[in-house]
Amino acid sequence: MSAEPFAIPADPTQRAARAEELRHQIERANYEYYTLDNPTLSDAEYDALMRELRAIEEADPELVTPDSPTQKVGAKPAQGFATHRHPRPMLSLANARNIEELRAWEKRAHNILPDAHFTYDCELKIDGLAMALTYERGRLTIGATRGDGIEGEDVTANVRTVHDIPHQLKDGNIPERVEIRGEIYMPISSFEQLNKELSAEAAKKVNEDGTSPAARLFANPRNAAAGSLRMKDWRVTKSRNLHFFAYQIGYIEGMPEPETQSAALDLIRSWGFVVNPHIRVVESLEEVEAYCLEWQQRRFELDYEIDGCVIKINDRHQQEELGVVARDPRWAIAFKFPPIQATTVLREIRVNIGRTGTLNPYAVMDPVVIGGVTVKQASLHNEEDIQRKDLRPGDTVLVQRAGDVIPQVVKPILEKRPLDAEGKPIAPPYELPRTCPACGAPVRKDPDEAMAYCTNPIEKCPGQQVEWIRHFVSRGAMDIMSVGDEVVAALIAAGLVHDPADLYKLTADDLAKLDGFKEKRIANALASIQESKMRPLGRLLFALGIRHVGEKVARVVAEHFGSMDALMAASAEEISAIPGVGPVIGESLHSWLADSRNQALIERLRAAGVRMTADAPTEKPQGPLSGKSFLLTGRLEHMTRGQAEAALQALGATIAGSVTKTLDYLIVGADPGSKLAKAEKNKVAIRDEAWLMDLLANKGHDIHAPESEDEEDA
Repeated sequence: MSAEPFAIPADPTQRAARAEELRHQIERANYEYYTLDNPTLSDAEYDALMRELRAIEEADPELVTPDSPTQKVGAKPAQGFATHRHPRPMLSLANARNIEELRAWEKRAHNILPDAHFTYDCELKIDGLAMALTYERGRLTIGATRGDGIEGEDVTANVRTVHDIPHQLKDGNIPERVEIRGEIYMPISSFEQLNKELSAEAAKKVNEDGTSPAARLFANPRNAAAGSLRMKDWRVTKSRNLHFFAYQIGYIEGMPEPETQSAALDLIRSWGFVVNPHIRVVESLEEVEAYCLEWQQRRFELDYEIDGCVIKINDRHQQEELGVVARDPRWAIAFKFPPIQATTVLREIRVNIGRTGTLNPYAVMDPVVIGGVTVKQASLHNEEDIQRKDLRPGDTVLVQRAGDVIPQVVKPILEKRPLDAEGKPIAPPYELPRTCPACGAPVRKDPDEAMAYCTNPIEKCPGQQVEWIRHFVSRGAMDIMSVGDEVVAALIAAGLVHDPADLYKLTADDLAKLDGFKEKRIANALASIQESKMRPLGRLLFALGIRHVGEKVARVVAEHFGSMDALMAASAEEISAIPGVGPVIGESLHSWLADSRNQALIERLRAAGVRMTADAPTEKPQGPLSGKSFLLTGRLEHMTRGQAEAALQALGATIAGSVTKTLDYLIVGADPGSKLAKAEKNKVAIRDEAWLMDLLANKGHDIHAPESEDEEDA
């Protein structure tokens, strides 16, 4: 990622005018971000403005003013709270956006201290609200925000509600007075739940015209944390599940200051603070670079947001010699990750049809680059999600792309919503089509379900057909990789394929009718189709796209019955009794198999030579966990879910396919999803990763740290 070039005006008058314009835009953005906790610019847009202003000021130093945003930190404290003047200013950090800028930072430090050997303290840059906590004789007396770096807001009453912040330092070597700095943050899962609650509250209110007001949603966990901490009622703050990571001693009186940053963190821990567990001290810049790149990839494993890494020269005496320039210490720098959010315009809400008949709305937007990827479309989940966020065509929206998942629209920027002459929104609230866009059949939506469905059977709806066949040929199903999405659509459009069995009737002459199919490609496609006939029964069951039957459940059912004939002869009760299946999946699978049209499809697949048996069952190991069933959900910190499942199976445990009343244990990691609620409803025993680690250790299993985490919660 390289810095963007800026066209700096050659004319001094134009330069001065542009600098003034940029200062005004940045000051407004700072006020919205730090004071109102309601930004209308994305981080990427803000950073671009700041880089342009910095470039103009570097080209023409006479334009630098004491009140320029490049010389200040944050914004003035909000009205409504008493101010607190920081005894030692809370500085900001210079940014490095790539490895080259990180190396340039180290070179500047060596220019000042040419003979010094540096060690580096590497920390995650928590995207929260900076906080300074003052303790006198071990007792918390002041909690203040950063504010403009000189003065912040005194939010002591609200700070006392954050359970990670001790009211009294632990007994031991306690100074007369000390300031602990750190970051108050909100977990991602709590942020998502808070926005849902705010939407529900807005929906209960009624405007004069009978509509509900648009919910004022938080853009991200950082703004949710800041807004929650500034509530006038401390009881509201207490309900918001805020947390605190301590990362620095601001100043200390009555005892010597630690010699290194790492020693300071050890002392902070001893006083009872939570320090981020992923801090690492390294000996070289190469190790610093490896740390930054590692966490750029791993950032989405965490249930709190990080927007970079903070690198500090570890030795305190070297820090003092390097000093500070403008608002930035020379001994520390922030390595910023590519932004995961951007704003763009929502042009249209369209709907596609899933393989089970679901109507799946999605956003069509003006193209915008997020994290190096151009985004034009984003998932909108369902009608309720759109109405909860009050998204309308024409809105400027905040879009997020986290990891490799499909981009999502976080919220509309209501201040930029197009209005008519009377000040009312031009676009009405969104409603899902009442007929299927693919076939025109009526749409059904059950009150207890989030999704709406096309009422036509799959063979009469081309939208369902396309997604059904795409799923059938996909990896993890029948794995016919020579027949991709575009080929499936072309086969259906040509009338050559209507259901999965038709794939096995295709000939070279059929494929030759499709654009781009020559002799070699035809041969590869036919060979891939032929090879798929030998996939085991579990893969076939999953490929058929039966509602509620995922990949893991299909494998468990296939291994239990051994053959398609045995499965088709089983009752719904017999299928439901399989550990990890349960009545919902059992009834869905049994009903599908009892349908005469589906039975005919199975017989056509059998006649084509598709395998109808499972792999020979392997003898399950006996061990101390034999007879116990487990299911894992969410992200684990110390191992991947695959490693955890393998460890449990090695001790004799069964890994279930879903939450049922017969499940013995649900192991919950970060961001657990819907399985946690189902487990609570079915009174399943719920345990965390620490409990699992103890269990495996006590049973004699050797646990290794994960190399990667590439599994998703279904």
